[in-house]
Amino acid sequence: MLEGKAVIEDTDMPLKMQIQAMASASEALDLYDVLDCTSIAAHIKKEFDTKHGSGWQCVVGSSFGCFFTHSKGTFVYFTLETLNFLIFKGASDHI
Repeated sequence: MLEGKAVIEDTDMPLKMQIQAMASASEALDLYDVLDCTSIAAHIKKEFDTKHGSGWQCVVGSSFGCFFTHSKGTFVYFTLETLNFLIFKGASDHI
């Protein structure tokens, strides 16, 4: 496990799920090269899909912009080491 500490930038996710997100990110950084953001994001997404149902999205990188709609209680944005992590479950739009 990496020794660095994650810093939550913004969230509406329950604390237990935030801790899982940061642990999953740390695990992914142990498994993949820090430059392989796609594999890191895929690892986290698959873990969240398995633990919390399908529909999760994950963005990992050092610089990105985003605009999205998420389901209440499923959003976290944090930094760990040199990377930013955005994890959320997409919202269904029922018309």
